[in-house]
Amino acid sequence: MDETLQYIEKIIEERIVTQHVVVNVAKLVMMQRDAKLRNVVNSCDLINADGQGVVWGARVLGLNIPERVAGIDLFLKVVELAAKKGYRLYFLGARQEIIERVVIRFLLKYPKLQIAGYRNGYFSKAEEAKIVEIIQNSRPHVLFVAMSSPQKEIFLNQYIENLQIPFMMGVGGSFDVVAGYTNRAPLWAQKAGLEWFFRLMCEPRRMWKRYLISNTIFAWMILKALFRKVLWVY
Repeated sequence: MDETLQYIEKIIEERIVTQHVVVNVAKLVMMQRDAKLRNVVNSCDLINADGQGVVWGARVLGLNIPERVAGIDLFLKVVELAAKKGYRLYFLGARQEIIERVVIRFLLKYPKLQIAGYRNGYFSKAEEAKIVEIIQNSRPHVLFVAMSSPQKEIFLNQYIENLQIPFMMGVGGSFDVVAGYTNRAPLWAQKAGLEWFFRLMCEPRRMWKRYLISNTIFAWMILKALFRKVLWVY
């Protein structure tokens, strides 16, 4: 986390346009069948492992991922950094009542936080260019986009040159958590890598396919990769 935050501060200070992305089990599985998403993720300059399953899977294959950097934790840390450094933030996504509550809660916690602007995530394809222009004209240092995957990754990749914002980050459902509409898993579940199980229990109808099917496919992907690695050695 500390290394990531130091890098983010550097790119903001030097105004290096950067798209950040986190990868979890569901997204890695999605990337196997979605070439566009795969290309977008691979083109990002800053990638973190969000899910603990990704860290474990990488270690099984002998890859060095120091730690999990949860997207929501990084999101909160970047807001804290912005409050200290005077960086301007733009929030895009979620419902209007949620985005408004997010902004209010952050301002209550950080009275000097500079809000460049905010907008809900409900707009048509025809409105995108105008929204991008509004965001760009607000001159933020940081843009947070609360959309689902692959929409947020593709949106940022498509408009990265127009936006010219130093740090752009997709934050998924983080606005819902900050606003108090969704509960995050207890700390013990986060540390045990069971945050996915907590969400599955809270929203079984919506989450069963994402987690149970994705986790099974991911485990099979790791086994196949490990088998190929063993064959290569011998």
